[in-house]
Amino acid sequence: MPMQAFLRELTSADNLPLLLALIALLGFLAGLKVGAKSRLGRRPSKGRWRAGMKLVNTDAPTAPSDRTDPAAQLTTVMNAEFRPKRLMSKSEARAFLQIERLLRGHRMGWRVMAQVSLGEVLTSTDAKAFAAVNSKRVDMLVIARDGHPLAAVEFQGSGHYLGTAAAARDAVKREALRRAGVDFIEVKPGHSDEDLAFEVARLVRLKAPSAPQPA
Repeated sequence: MPMQAFLRELTSADNLPLLLALIALLGFLAGLKVGAKSRLGRRPSKGRWRAGMKLVNTDAPTAPSDRTDPAAQLTTVMNAEFRPKRLMSKSEARAFLQIERLLRGHRMGWRVMAQVSLGEVLTSTDAKAFAAVNSKRVDMLVIARDGHPLAAVEFQGSGHYLGTAAAARDAVKREALRRAGVDFIEVKPGHSDEDLAFEVARLVRLKAPSAPQPA
């Protein structure tokens, strides 16, 4: 049979399924050939050395971390024991209650929050700068009636500045708050009730004009 006649016969309606099957077969064989060449030309994985001089194959798939898998987290929590712990020291709690009492006397509707993450009350377009403060906390935060942060309060215990790290962390927090227009109050050992009253009165004078007034 001449080639032209053979092609006409092969592409006829009756032989269309056969043609499609032949095309699929040719494509499959071509894929096998390409895959074989790829495997022959691929360099074996070298892995990499990690702690303990153990060779780890970096091509191996990694399983989801238990720290990010909610089901694994629930299993871990269900098999663990928990107990409450104090949110503030006794000295911090005393200062907290006194600041709240002083604020009530000024009738501004301001409140005090404890152990506030800066990432919840500050924001920045600079991702690196935000990461530097995101997980840092302040001992207390004075907020306006609408929840706007007005002042951070840091209770500095007697051993707070024994190392340079604590001073550096406080400097980071203080500068971020300053640039956001949030006041910073330090309560040091030996602070009297009068000292706290002075700091609260100063804060009211500083922030009252722009703070929401009680209804």
